[in-house]
Amino acid sequence: MPDYTATELMIAAAAHELRDGTTLAVGTGLPCAAAMLAQRTHAPNLIIVFEAGGVAPLLPTMPISVGDSTTFHKALMATSMADVMQFCQRGMIDATFLSGAQIDAFGNLNSTMIGADYREPKVRLPGSGGANDLASFCWKTLIVMKHDAKKFVAKLDFLTTPGYLTGPGAREAAGLPADTGPDRVITDRCVLNFHPDTKRMRVMSLHPGNTLDDVRQATGFELAVADELGVTPAPTAHELHLLRTQVDPGRFLLGRDG
Repeated sequence: MPDYTATELMIAAAAHELRDGTTLAVGTGLPCAAAMLAQRTHAPNLIIVFEAGGVAPLLPTMPISVGDSTTFHKALMATSMADVMQFCQRGMIDATFLSGAQIDAFGNLNSTMIGADYREPKVRLPGSGGANDLASFCWKTLIVMKHDAKKFVAKLDFLTTPGYLTGPGAREAAGLPADTGPDRVITDRCVLNFHPDTKRMRVMSLHPGNTLDDVRQATGFELAVADELGVTPAPTAHELHLLRTQVDPGRFLLGRDG
């Protein structure tokens, strides 16, 4: 049996997608853990931006919200949400890392409600926050979330955050900048990307111990497969040490696996 959990693998895989010297708008939870791990390994100059106004902090611990005081720790700038969104709209943010309650084949996200009736939903969720703005204007969107058929759905109960909307050309037709959109989806089963022509999600690599059938059974829509299907690298001993002792020593995220 591996000496890491599915959550630890997912965070490490997400961290591997981040590049040194780039700007990243991030929220709390798994995306923040991935950014913190990347800063402590291969991307020390990753510039993390929080929508509440913290720009380029050196996070000492896992923040509990985007307005937590730690999101300003040793930051280059302590500004406002209006400024951060303006940076995004001006094309100054390379990527954003988001999550959601539901995702469809084109990378559209729902974080608003579950159910058929908006006024009487089964579950009322937190809503967009800055996710819609960030996914609309950052150059690429990275998504991290658990993988099951209730989350990976053929049709969203509510469209909160745009991916490729209905397919090729739809973002541009809606007035969003060209060459933007979802780039990767990292789950506890695999890493996915999007076909450059159809804009539909496809499996890029399988996590150790998972099969293509496992992934397809956990997905509510038909999945394509990349021409070269890979295996996701397992987290290294050093990455696991950092995750457990520096990124999330309280195990607020790591303790929730399974």
